[in-house]
Amino acid sequence: MKPITRALRLAPLTLLAACASQPSGTLLVQQQEDCPLQLARDQVLVLTLPSDPTSGYRWEMREGAANVLHSLGPEVYAAGDDDDGLVGGGGHSTWRFKAAEAGEGHLMLISRRPWETGVAPADMFDCRVEVRP
Repeated sequence: MKPITRALRLAPLTLLAACASQPSGTLLVQQQEDCPLQLARDQVLVLTLPSDPTSGYRWEMREGAANVLHSLGPEVYAAGDDDDGLVGGGGHSTWRFKAAEAGEGHLMLISRRPWETGVAPADMFDCRVEVRP
């Protein structure tokens, strides 16, 4: 077997071993059951929730755990694979945060139609966040 061919065959295993030995710097959260959250300082939190802005419902940040988390940008919406642009076509909204300070905070988002005042939220994400030094 040629040395280059052997190296190419071993490359995926080497990459896999390298990835497995590295601590994950990112915590992915997709549901309420993932809470409460414990993060290390400087760890990145990626929160992804089901979303359907075509129906008028939008996620609204109520508490952003600002004392322990730093936002890495605005909400990003992505349509689902089977979304054809019709009302009711689902997708997901994603927020990114960095664990900036040790301590505890509260991350709460609600899903509602902004023009409907006095109406209970259609959905809620409510999570305690702890950042370790």
